[in-house]
Parts: sequence; C-alpha cells; structure tokens
Amino acid sequence: MPAFAGPKPLAQMVDGRCRAGAAQHPFKPALAAAKRNLAETNRLSIVALGSSTTAGTGASDADRSYPAVLEAELRRRLPGREIKVVNLGVGGQSAYEMYLRLEAEVIPEKPALVIWQTAVNDAIRDIGEEKLAKILRKGANKLQEAGIDLVLMDMPWLPREGRYPKYDDYRAVLAKTANESGVPVFPRYAMMKNWSGSKQFSEEEIVGMDGLQVVEAGYRCLAIRLADGIVAELGEGGGPVKPTN
Repeated sequence: MPAFAGPKPLAQMVDGRCRAGAAQHPFKPALAAAKRNLAETNRLSIVALGSSTTAGTGASDADRSYPAVLEAELRRRLPGREIKVVNLGVGGQSAYEMYLRLEAEVIPEKPALVIWQTAVNDAIRDIGEEKLAKILRKGANKLQEAGIDLVLMDMPWLPREGRYPKYDDYRAVLAKTANESGVPVFPRYAMMKNWSGSKQFSEEEIVGMDGLQVVEAGYRCLAIRLADGIVAELGEGGGPVKPTN
C-alpha cells in the first residue's frame, strides 16, 4: 500500500497521545535479521500475521489498518529504503490456524520480520494453555530456523475481559513461551490499559462500542509504537523517538 502523502487529521490528533506511558512500557525488539537485511539489500520486508486486529476489522479503510499505517510510518522514517508490510490477517483465526499458514503463506514472502498477533481467540475459546504454548513454541522455532525475526504481540486489554475467566492465564502463557523462545513481546495489553487509565483515550476510541474489537485510533497507536521500537533498534532514519511519561 502507498505511504500517506501527508499527515491526516487522525494522525495529528492521535500520535502524541499514542506515546503516553512509553517509558513505563518500552518496546525494544532484537532484530538481527531485519538489521542485516536492511544493510545488505536496502530493503525491509515484514509480514503481519494475525486475526481481526491485523486484518483491520473496525477500520474505516484498509489504509488505516495497523499494518498499513506501520508501512507508511517506516517509509517516512526510513527514507530511501524499500519497505513492505504484508498484511496476512484473517479475522477469527486461532493460533493453530495461523501456525498452519507459516509454511505456505508467511515464509514464502521471505520477510526479515514477522509480527505475530495471536492468542486472544484461543483464550476466549479456552483451547488449553499447554496447547497454546506448544503451538507458539513450534511457530517460533519454524520462523527462527528460517532466519526470520519474530515479535509476538501481547493480547489486547479489554474493558470487560472478566467475561473470560482465564484471560490473564493465557496472557501469561504467551509471555512465558516468548521468553523461553527468546522472542520479544510487543506490550499491547499494558499500552492499551495505560491509554484508558490515563484518560488519553476513551474506551470506545481504543476498542469500540462492543468492548472487544480494536478500532481506528487504536490501530494507529499500535503502528506508531511498533514503528518507534523498530526504527530505534535499526538505528536508522529518524532515530529513536523520545518517549513521554
């Protein structure tokens, strides 16, 4: 998708607020493959794998999904580089369904980095904590063996997550498995909770009226914070963005 020609009204209103709490919940990924690929080829290819958050459900336009905004932000901050973010989000998919797509859809794209947003549907359906851990381990191993950097995206903060009694248990599984596999976690839950608790955004701006689905401002903020961490780690372009408290 093409980069934005210039800041849109949403960007002007949202971007500063997106970085609230960044110092408390930093995102510092290790991106050896991405750094090497950028240095050797002048290119950075990313695959965004996930469910509805990745697909962009709730956004008014495809250009406002988080992968599209991330691509635009990286192109803006890394001028002269060839940047591509491939959106492989499919609403409602489980971690296992995404795992099955790694060999056929993800690895053939030859990305330097995969951002894997998963586990929320597994938590809602309560598939079993050990089952989720096994799927995540196998997925991480497959990507690492292919020489691809991986970032696991934490599950979302939900205003009414009490409807799912084991929600925090599944979040803990994701964090523990990522740590054991040497995979950085994008701290989405903590970010979203901070945005709501600090009144930077209303709940409806973050997750929409249904209290479950991320919406447009939330997508943009996810992309901004992902771009901050990626560019800071690559040490290129605009350099790291100084977080605000």
